[in-house]
Amino acid sequence: MPIEIRELNIRVSVTRSEQEQESTTAPGSVQSGAPDMDGLITECVEQVMELLRLRNER
Repeated sequence: MPIEIRELNIRVSVTRSEQEQESTTAPGSVQSGAPDMDGLITECVEQVMELLRLRNER
């Protein structure tokens, strides 16, 4: 006889060590060596559009 799960509750607790909290920067700030988000998004969009174009050519 199969068992049916109607509701599943999952709880997760994530904590950072004190050292990790000190080493992270504030949200929205640019880190040196961090990728350019606009450039990254543009490149991803271009790759997706290329894949869609190739798929439509078939």
